Amino acid sequence: MAHADISEKPIDASILDILTRERTMALSVREWKFRLAGYGYAINDVKGTQIVTTVPHGIELGVLPAQVA
Repeated sequence: MAHADISEKPIDASILDILTRERTMALSVREWKFRLAGYGYAINDVKGTQIVTTVPHGIELGVLPAQVA
C-alpha cells in the first residue's frame, strides 16, 4: 500500500468524535483498537506516526491527534 503525504490532513470531526468517545470507554489501547475495528477503522503506526485508516480498503484518513492517543 502506498502512503500518501497526509501529515497536514485533518481527520473528519465525526470520525474524531468516534475515536475520542471509544477511547474514553476502553480500558486499554488494545480494547480501543478492537472497538474501532467494529466501526471500520484502524490505527496503524507509520514511521512513528499513528495513522487512522479504514479497515476494508486501508484508505488513510489522517494523522491521529496526540491528545486522543
